[in-house]
Amino acid sequence: MFASHCAVCHSTQSGVNKIAPSLAGTVGSKSGTVAGFDFSPAMKDANITWDDNNFDKFLADPPGFIRGTRMFINLPSETDRQNVIAYLSKLKK
Repeated sequence: MFASHCAVCHSTQSGVNKIAPSLAGTVGSKSGTVAGFDFSPAMKDANITWDDNNFDKFLADPPGFIRGTRMFINLPSETDRQNVIAYLSKLKK
């Protein structure tokens, strides 16, 4: 799921940003804090911690969860979201 839907924009390597930030080590981190990435003001100001619940809400409806985010791709399937979140949980910085 990650490879087919997320990897085009996001890297899984720490410090490697694409058109979207690296997702290495993001579980448990604060929104808008990946080094070297220019986040939208909305993401910087969201002040949320990326836990399973917040990732699920964001992946289901990014602009509905953080109004003004630049992310526009969503994952409507709960199973797909849970699979992506489980994969992200394994990525270390």
